Amino acid sequence: MRLTTEKAVRAAVRKAVDSAAVVDMHTHLFEPRFGGMLLWGIDELLTYHYLVAEVFRARPELTCAEFWQMPKPAQAELIWDELFVKRSPVSEACRGVVTCIEALGVKPGPKALAETRKLLARRSPEEHVDAVFRLAGVTRAVMTNDPFDDAEREMWLAGKGPRDDRFVPALRIDALFGEWPAVAKKLAAMGYKGGGDAAGPDARGIFEVKRFLGDWADRMKPAYLAASLPPDLDYPESNSRGRVMAECVLPFARERKLPAAFMIGVRKLVNPELKLAGDSLGLSKVEAVERLCRDWPDVRFFITLLARENQHALCIAARKFRNLTPFGCWWFLNDPSIIREMTAERLELLGLSMIPQHSDARVLDQLIYKWTHSRMVIGEVLADKYADLLAAGWVVTSEQVRSDVDRLFSQNFLELAGLKA
Repeated sequence: MRLTTEKAVRAAVRKAVDSAAVVDMHTHLFEPRFGGMLLWGIDELLTYHYLVAEVFRARPELTCAEFWQMPKPAQAELIWDELFVKRSPVSEACRGVVTCIEALGVKPGPKALAETRKLLARRSPEEHVDAVFRLAGVTRAVMTNDPFDDAEREMWLAGKGPRDDRFVPALRIDALFGEWPAVAKKLAAMGYKGGGDAAGPDARGIFEVKRFLGDWADRMKPAYLAASLPPDLDYPESNSRGRVMAECVLPFARERKLPAAFMIGVRKLVNPELKLAGDSLGLSKVEAVERLCRDWPDVRFFITLLARENQHALCIAARKFRNLTPFGCWWFLNDPSIIREMTAERLELLGLSMIPQHSDARVLDQLIYKWTHSRMVIGEVLADKYADLLAAGWVVTSEQVRSDVDRLFSQNFLELAGLKA
Protein backbone atom coordinates (compact mmCIF):
# COMPACT_ATOMS: atom_id res chain seq x y z
CA MET A 1 0.00 0.00 0.00
CA ARG A 2 1.35 3.42 -0.94
CA LEU A 3 1.87 5.79 1.99
CA THR A 4 1.08 9.35 1.00
CA THR A 5 1.38 11.30 4.26
CA GLU A 6 4.05 11.57 6.92
CA LYS A 7 1.55 10.41 9.54
CA ALA A 8 0.84 7.26 7.52
CA VAL A 9 4.56 6.62 7.04
CA ARG A 10 5.28 6.90 10.75
CA ALA A 11 2.36 4.63 11.63
CA ALA A 12 3.51 2.00 9.13
CA VAL A 13 7.08 2.07 10.44
CA ARG A 14 5.89 1.80 14.03
CA LYS A 15 3.69 -1.20 13.17
CA ALA A 16 6.47 -2.94 11.24
CA VAL A 17 9.07 -2.42 13.96
CA ASP A 18 6.77 -3.42 16.82
CA SER A 19 5.73 -6.65 15.10
CA ALA A 20 9.12 -7.63 13.62
CA ALA A 21 10.40 -11.06 14.59
CA VAL A 22 13.87 -10.58 16.09
CA VAL A 23 16.87 -12.85 15.70
CA ASP A 24 19.12 -11.68 18.54
CA MET A 25 22.63 -12.25 17.21
CA HIS A 26 24.55 -12.01 20.48
CA THR A 27 23.48 -12.91 24.01
CA HIS A 28 24.96 -14.67 27.03
CA LEU A 29 21.87 -16.84 27.52
CA PHE A 30 21.65 -20.63 27.67
CA GLU A 31 19.07 -23.23 26.78
CA PRO A 32 17.04 -24.54 29.73
CA ARG A 33 18.90 -27.86 29.48
CA PHE A 34 21.98 -26.05 30.84
CA GLY A 35 20.22 -25.78 34.20
CA GLY A 36 21.46 -23.04 36.51
CA MET A 37 23.61 -21.50 33.79
CA LEU A 38 20.42 -19.96 32.39
CA LEU A 39 19.88 -16.87 34.54
CA TRP A 40 16.30 -15.64 34.87
CA GLY A 41 13.91 -13.91 37.24
CA ILE A 42 13.67 -10.68 39.20
CA ASP A 43 16.55 -11.36 41.61
CA GLU A 44 18.93 -12.03 38.71
CA LEU A 45 17.73 -8.84 37.01
CA LEU A 46 18.34 -6.74 40.11
CA THR A 47 21.76 -8.19 40.91
CA TYR A 48 23.05 -7.87 37.35
CA HIS A 49 26.32 -5.95 37.22
CA TYR A 50 24.71 -2.85 35.68
CA LEU A 51 22.80 -2.27 38.92
CA VAL A 52 25.58 -3.47 41.19
CA ALA A 53 27.74 -0.61 39.92
CA GLU A 54 24.88 1.85 40.57
CA VAL A 55 24.15 0.73 44.11
CA PHE A 56 27.71 1.42 45.23
CA ARG A 57 27.28 4.99 44.00
CA ALA A 58 24.08 5.26 46.04
CA ARG A 59 25.73 3.67 49.11
CA PRO A 60 29.39 4.77 49.06
CA GLU A 61 29.93 3.57 52.63
CA LEU A 62 28.99 -0.01 51.64
CA THR A 63 32.09 -2.10 51.06
CA CYS A 64 32.32 -4.56 48.23
CA ALA A 65 33.18 -7.31 50.68
CA GLU A 66 29.99 -6.64 52.65
CA PHE A 67 27.87 -6.72 49.52
CA TRP A 68 29.35 -9.92 48.08
CA GLN A 69 28.88 -11.71 51.41
CA MET A 70 25.11 -11.16 51.21
CA PRO A 71 22.89 -13.90 49.79
CA LYS A 72 21.54 -13.00 46.35
CA PRO A 73 17.98 -12.30 47.61
CA ALA A 74 19.39 -9.84 50.15
CA GLN A 75 21.49 -8.16 47.46
CA ALA A 76 18.36 -7.82 45.32
CA GLU A 77 16.40 -6.31 48.20
CA LEU A 78 19.16 -3.81 48.93
CA ILE A 79 19.32 -2.72 45.30
CA TRP A 80 15.53 -2.50 45.08
CA ASP A 81 15.33 -0.36 48.21
CA GLU A 82 18.14 2.00 47.22
CA LEU A 83 17.47 2.42 43.50
CA PHE A 84 13.70 1.87 43.19
CA VAL A 85 12.17 2.87 46.54
CA LYS A 86 14.39 5.62 47.93
CA ARG A 87 15.16 7.01 44.46
CA SER A 88 13.34 7.14 41.12
CA PRO A 89 14.64 4.42 38.75
CA VAL A 90 15.66 6.80 35.96
CA SER A 91 18.82 5.05 34.72
CA GLU A 92 18.43 2.82 31.67
CA ALA A 93 19.23 -0.32 33.68
CA CYS A 94 16.64 0.59 36.33
CA ARG A 95 14.02 1.55 33.75
CA GLY A 96 14.67 -1.81 32.12
CA VAL A 97 13.66 -3.62 35.30
CA VAL A 98 10.46 -1.54 35.45
CA THR A 99 9.69 -2.42 31.83
CA CYS A 100 10.16 -6.13 32.59
CA ILE A 101 7.96 -6.02 35.69
CA GLU A 102 5.12 -4.33 33.82
CA ALA A 103 5.41 -6.70 30.84
CA LEU A 104 5.14 -9.67 33.21
CA GLY A 105 1.80 -8.31 34.45
CA VAL A 106 2.90 -6.80 37.76
CA LYS A 107 2.08 -3.17 38.58
CA PRO A 108 5.38 -1.27 38.97
CA GLY A 109 5.86 0.31 42.38
CA PRO A 110 7.52 -0.25 45.76
CA LYS A 111 5.72 -3.58 46.31
CA ALA A 112 6.53 -4.97 42.86
CA LEU A 113 9.57 -6.96 43.98
CA ALA A 114 7.50 -9.21 46.24
CA GLU A 115 4.72 -9.54 43.67
CA THR A 116 7.13 -10.45 40.86
CA ARG A 117 8.87 -13.02 43.04
CA LYS A 118 5.49 -14.58 43.82
CA LEU A 119 4.52 -14.70 40.14
CA LEU A 120 7.77 -16.27 38.94
CA ALA A 121 7.91 -18.82 41.77
CA ARG A 122 5.10 -20.65 39.98
CA ARG A 123 6.99 -20.89 36.66
CA SER A 124 9.46 -23.40 35.32
CA PRO A 125 12.46 -22.18 33.32
CA GLU A 126 10.89 -23.59 30.16
CA GLU A 127 7.64 -21.70 30.77
CA HIS A 128 9.53 -18.50 31.42
CA VAL A 129 11.56 -18.88 28.23
CA ASP A 130 8.32 -19.18 26.27
CA ALA A 131 6.84 -16.12 27.96
CA VAL A 132 9.94 -13.94 27.58
CA PHE A 133 10.49 -14.80 23.92
CA ARG A 134 6.85 -13.95 23.23
CA LEU A 135 6.96 -10.65 25.14
CA ALA A 136 10.26 -9.63 23.53
CA GLY A 137 9.23 -10.70 20.02
CA VAL A 138 12.40 -12.81 19.76
CA THR A 139 12.35 -16.00 17.68
CA ARG A 140 15.99 -17.01 18.08
CA ALA A 141 18.84 -15.97 20.36
CA VAL A 142 22.51 -16.69 19.70
CA MET A 143 24.27 -17.92 22.82
CA THR A 144 27.89 -17.49 23.94
CA ASN A 145 29.37 -20.98 24.32
CA ASP A 146 32.83 -21.28 25.82
CA PRO A 147 34.51 -24.71 25.78
CA PHE A 148 37.18 -23.34 28.13
CA ASP A 149 34.51 -23.04 30.83
CA ASP A 150 34.67 -26.31 32.79
CA ALA A 151 30.98 -26.49 33.68
CA GLU A 152 29.78 -25.65 30.20
CA ARG A 153 32.25 -28.00 28.54
CA GLU A 154 30.94 -30.88 30.61
CA MET A 155 27.36 -30.07 29.58
CA TRP A 156 28.29 -30.19 25.90
CA LEU A 157 30.28 -33.40 26.29
CA ALA A 158 27.46 -35.08 28.22
CA GLY A 159 24.88 -33.97 25.65
CA LYS A 160 22.10 -34.03 28.23
CA GLY A 161 18.54 -32.94 27.54
CA PRO A 162 16.71 -32.03 24.34
CA ARG A 163 17.97 -29.10 22.28
CA ASP A 164 15.85 -25.94 22.08
CA ASP A 165 16.40 -24.74 18.52
CA ARG A 166 15.51 -21.18 19.47
CA PHE A 167 18.97 -21.00 21.07
CA VAL A 168 21.76 -20.92 18.49
CA PRO A 169 25.35 -21.74 19.54
CA ALA A 170 28.32 -19.44 19.00
CA LEU A 171 31.85 -20.70 19.67
CA ARG A 172 33.57 -18.33 22.11
CA ILE A 173 37.36 -18.29 21.78
CA ASP A 174 38.61 -15.43 23.98
CA ALA A 175 40.90 -17.78 25.88
CA LEU A 176 42.89 -18.61 22.74
CA PHE A 177 44.14 -15.02 22.59
CA GLY A 178 45.89 -15.12 25.97
CA GLU A 179 49.60 -15.64 26.58
CA TRP A 180 50.53 -18.82 24.75
CA PRO A 181 52.13 -20.85 27.60
CA ALA A 182 48.92 -20.48 29.64
CA VAL A 183 46.75 -21.21 26.60
CA ALA A 184 48.82 -24.28 25.75
CA LYS A 185 48.39 -25.58 29.29
CA LYS A 186 44.60 -25.23 29.08
CA LEU A 187 44.51 -26.94 25.70
CA ALA A 188 46.75 -29.76 26.90
CA ALA A 189 44.35 -30.42 29.79
CA MET A 190 41.65 -31.00 27.16
CA GLY A 191 43.82 -33.33 25.08
CA TYR A 192 45.29 -30.85 22.58
CA LYS A 193 49.05 -30.90 23.15
CA GLY A 194 51.14 -28.49 21.13
CA GLY A 195 54.40 -26.68 21.68
CA GLY A 196 55.59 -23.12 21.42
CA ASP A 197 56.82 -20.34 23.63
CA ALA A 198 55.91 -16.81 24.70
CA ALA A 199 55.92 -15.73 21.04
CA GLY A 200 53.10 -18.16 20.28
CA PRO A 201 52.43 -21.71 19.14
CA ASP A 202 54.84 -23.71 17.02
CA ALA A 203 53.69 -25.71 13.99
CA ARG A 204 52.35 -28.50 16.19
CA GLY A 205 50.59 -25.96 18.41
CA ILE A 206 48.94 -24.35 15.39
CA PHE A 207 47.71 -27.75 14.23
CA GLU A 208 46.31 -28.50 17.68
CA VAL A 209 44.49 -25.17 17.96
CA LYS A 210 42.83 -25.79 14.61
CA ARG A 211 41.98 -29.36 15.66
CA PHE A 212 40.41 -27.97 18.86
CA LEU A 213 38.38 -25.46 16.84
CA GLY A 214 37.29 -28.16 14.43
CA ASP A 215 36.16 -30.54 17.15
CA TRP A 216 34.10 -27.88 18.90
CA ALA A 217 32.66 -26.47 15.69
CA ASP A 218 31.54 -30.00 14.77
CA ARG A 219 30.03 -30.47 18.21
CA MET A 220 28.27 -27.10 18.53
CA LYS A 221 27.45 -26.22 14.91
CA PRO A 222 28.02 -22.51 15.77
CA ALA A 223 26.68 -19.52 13.87
CA TYR A 224 30.10 -17.85 14.20
CA LEU A 225 33.36 -17.67 16.13
CA ALA A 226 33.23 -15.00 18.84
CA ALA A 227 35.75 -13.12 20.94
CA SER A 228 35.69 -10.10 23.21
CA LEU A 229 38.99 -8.29 22.84
CA PRO A 230 40.79 -5.32 24.44
CA PRO A 231 41.15 -1.91 22.79
CA ASP A 232 44.85 -2.44 22.09
CA LEU A 233 44.06 -5.19 19.57
CA ASP A 234 46.19 -4.66 16.49
CA TYR A 235 46.74 -6.55 13.27
CA PRO A 236 49.20 -7.84 12.41
CA GLU A 237 50.84 -8.39 15.79
CA SER A 238 54.19 -10.01 16.58
CA ASN A 239 53.01 -11.76 19.73
CA SER A 240 51.13 -14.92 20.65
CA ARG A 241 47.75 -13.23 20.16
CA GLY A 242 48.73 -12.13 16.67
CA ARG A 243 50.03 -15.56 15.72
CA VAL A 244 46.91 -17.35 16.94
CA MET A 245 44.77 -14.84 15.04
CA ALA A 246 46.70 -15.02 11.76
CA GLU A 247 47.71 -18.69 11.71
CA CYS A 248 44.89 -20.45 13.55
CA VAL A 249 41.60 -18.58 13.93
CA LEU A 250 41.28 -16.75 10.62
CA PRO A 251 42.47 -19.65 8.43
CA PHE A 252 39.97 -21.88 10.26
CA ALA A 253 37.17 -19.33 9.78
CA ARG A 254 37.96 -19.17 6.06
CA GLU A 255 38.12 -22.94 5.66
CA ARG A 256 34.83 -23.52 7.49
CA LYS A 257 33.13 -20.40 6.06
CA LEU A 258 32.38 -19.28 9.62
CA PRO A 259 32.01 -15.55 10.36
CA ALA A 260 34.24 -14.03 13.04
CA ALA A 261 32.39 -11.80 15.50
CA PHE A 262 34.83 -9.55 17.34
CA MET A 263 33.68 -7.29 20.17
CA ILE A 264 36.55 -4.90 20.71
CA GLY A 265 37.23 -2.28 23.34
CA VAL A 266 36.76 -3.80 26.79
CA ARG A 267 39.30 -3.13 29.55
CA LYS A 268 38.83 -5.92 32.03
CA LEU A 269 38.54 -5.37 35.78
CA VAL A 270 39.75 -1.80 36.14
CA ASN A 271 38.16 -2.18 39.58
CA PRO A 272 38.48 -5.87 40.53
CA GLU A 273 36.42 -5.43 43.72
CA LEU A 274 33.32 -4.94 41.59
CA LYS A 275 33.80 -8.29 39.79
CA LEU A 276 31.73 -8.28 36.54
CA ALA A 277 30.78 -4.67 37.24
CA GLY A 278 34.46 -3.67 37.26
CA ASP A 279 35.11 -3.63 33.50
CA SER A 280 35.58 -0.42 31.52
CA LEU A 281 36.35 0.60 27.93
CA GLY A 282 38.95 2.21 25.70
CA LEU A 283 39.36 3.51 22.17
CA SER A 284 39.97 0.72 19.65
CA LYS A 285 42.15 0.74 16.55
CA VAL A 286 39.78 0.83 13.58
CA GLU A 287 42.84 0.61 11.33
CA ALA A 288 43.40 -2.91 12.70
CA VAL A 289 39.86 -3.86 11.67
CA GLU A 290 40.51 -2.47 8.20
CA ARG A 291 43.68 -4.54 7.86
CA LEU A 292 41.85 -7.68 9.00
CA CYS A 293 39.17 -7.12 6.38
CA ARG A 294 41.73 -6.32 3.68
CA ASP A 295 43.94 -9.35 4.31
CA TRP A 296 41.06 -11.81 4.83
CA PRO A 297 38.50 -10.89 2.15
CA ASP A 298 36.93 -14.37 2.32
CA VAL A 299 36.10 -14.05 6.03
CA ARG A 300 32.90 -12.31 7.12
CA PHE A 301 33.60 -10.01 10.09
CA PHE A 302 30.84 -8.97 12.46
CA ILE A 303 32.35 -6.08 14.42
CA THR A 304 31.11 -4.04 17.35
CA LEU A 305 33.27 -1.50 19.19
CA LEU A 306 32.67 -0.39 22.77
CA ALA A 307 33.69 3.26 22.62
CA ARG A 308 31.21 5.80 21.27
CA GLU A 309 34.10 7.72 19.72
CA ASN A 310 34.89 4.76 17.42
CA GLN A 311 31.48 4.47 15.77
CA HIS A 312 31.88 6.91 12.87
CA ALA A 313 35.23 5.44 11.83
CA LEU A 314 33.76 1.93 11.96
CA CYS A 315 30.98 2.99 9.59
CA ILE A 316 33.52 4.44 7.17
CA ALA A 317 35.54 1.22 7.34
CA ALA A 318 32.40 -0.77 6.50
CA ARG A 319 31.91 1.40 3.40
CA LYS A 320 35.34 0.26 2.20
CA PHE A 321 35.12 -3.45 3.03
CA ARG A 322 32.10 -5.49 2.01
CA ASN A 323 33.10 -8.30 4.39
CA LEU A 324 32.63 -6.01 7.41
CA THR A 325 29.23 -5.74 9.09
CA PRO A 326 28.84 -3.44 12.12
CA PHE A 327 26.38 -4.82 14.65
CA GLY A 328 24.59 -3.72 17.77
CA CYS A 329 25.03 -1.05 20.40
CA TRP A 330 27.19 -2.98 22.81
CA TRP A 331 27.16 -2.74 26.61
CA PHE A 332 27.86 0.88 27.61
CA LEU A 333 26.38 2.03 24.29
CA ASN A 334 23.02 0.41 25.00
CA ASP A 335 21.35 3.66 26.09
CA PRO A 336 18.56 5.31 24.09
CA SER A 337 20.43 8.53 23.33
CA ILE A 338 23.42 6.63 21.95
CA ILE A 339 21.32 4.01 20.13
CA ARG A 340 19.54 6.87 18.37
CA GLU A 341 22.81 8.49 17.30
CA MET A 342 24.43 5.24 16.15
CA THR A 343 21.36 4.02 14.25
CA ALA A 344 21.00 7.29 12.38
CA GLU A 345 24.73 7.36 11.58
CA ARG A 346 24.69 3.79 10.25
CA LEU A 347 21.57 4.31 8.15
CA GLU A 348 23.00 7.51 6.67
CA LEU A 349 26.35 5.91 5.82
CA LEU A 350 25.51 2.25 5.21
CA GLY A 351 21.82 2.16 4.37
CA LEU A 352 20.28 -1.16 5.39
CA SER A 353 23.53 -3.18 5.24
CA MET A 354 24.12 -3.42 8.98
CA ILE A 355 22.62 -5.05 12.08
CA PRO A 356 21.27 -2.28 14.32
CA GLN A 357 21.04 -4.11 17.62
CA HIS A 358 21.71 -7.17 19.72
CA SER A 359 20.69 -7.53 23.35
CA ASP A 360 23.91 -8.82 24.98
CA ALA A 361 21.43 -10.22 27.54
CA ARG A 362 22.93 -12.30 30.32
CA VAL A 363 19.62 -12.60 32.17
CA LEU A 364 16.73 -14.00 30.14
CA ASP A 365 14.31 -11.27 31.22
CA GLN A 366 16.59 -8.60 29.78
CA LEU A 367 15.36 -9.60 26.33
CA ILE A 368 12.07 -7.91 27.21
CA TYR A 369 13.38 -4.48 28.03
CA LYS A 370 16.32 -4.35 25.67
CA TRP A 371 14.17 -5.11 22.65
CA THR A 372 11.21 -3.02 23.83
CA HIS A 373 13.43 0.02 24.33
CA SER A 374 15.50 -0.58 21.18
CA ARG A 375 12.44 -1.03 18.98
CA MET A 376 11.14 2.32 20.18
CA VAL A 377 14.32 4.23 19.36
CA ILE A 378 15.20 2.40 16.14
CA GLY A 379 11.61 2.84 14.96
CA GLU A 380 11.75 6.59 15.55
CA VAL A 381 14.99 6.91 13.56
CA LEU A 382 13.64 4.78 10.72
CA ALA A 383 10.43 6.82 10.64
CA ASP A 384 12.48 10.00 10.24
CA LYS A 385 14.34 8.46 7.30
CA TYR A 386 11.19 7.33 5.51
CA ALA A 387 9.59 10.73 6.15
CA ASP A 388 12.65 12.32 4.53
CA LEU A 389 12.22 10.00 1.52
CA LEU A 390 8.55 10.89 1.22
CA ALA A 391 9.38 14.62 1.32
CA ALA A 392 11.97 14.07 -1.42
CA GLY A 393 9.31 12.56 -3.69
CA TRP A 394 10.08 8.86 -3.24
CA VAL A 395 7.18 6.40 -3.30
CA VAL A 396 7.05 4.75 0.13
CA THR A 397 4.93 1.60 0.57
CA SER A 398 4.01 -0.37 3.66
CA GLU A 399 5.26 -3.56 1.97
CA GLN A 400 8.72 -2.10 1.40
CA VAL A 401 8.89 -0.74 4.93
CA ARG A 402 8.04 -4.18 6.29
CA SER A 403 10.66 -5.85 4.10
CA ASP A 404 13.34 -3.36 5.16
CA VAL A 405 12.53 -3.78 8.85
CA ASP A 406 12.66 -7.58 8.59
CA ARG A 407 16.05 -7.22 6.91
CA LEU A 408 17.41 -5.17 9.79
CA PHE A 409 15.94 -7.25 12.64
CA SER A 410 16.60 -10.74 11.30
CA GLN A 411 17.37 -11.34 7.62
CA ASN A 412 20.73 -9.55 7.42
CA PHE A 413 22.19 -11.71 10.15
CA LEU A 414 20.60 -14.96 8.95
CA GLU A 415 21.90 -14.46 5.41
CA LEU A 416 25.40 -13.39 6.44
CA ALA A 417 25.72 -16.24 8.95
CA GLY A 418 24.35 -18.78 6.46
CA LEU A 419 21.41 -19.74 8.68
CA LYS A 420 17.97 -20.77 7.50
CA ALA A 421 15.16 -18.26 7.92
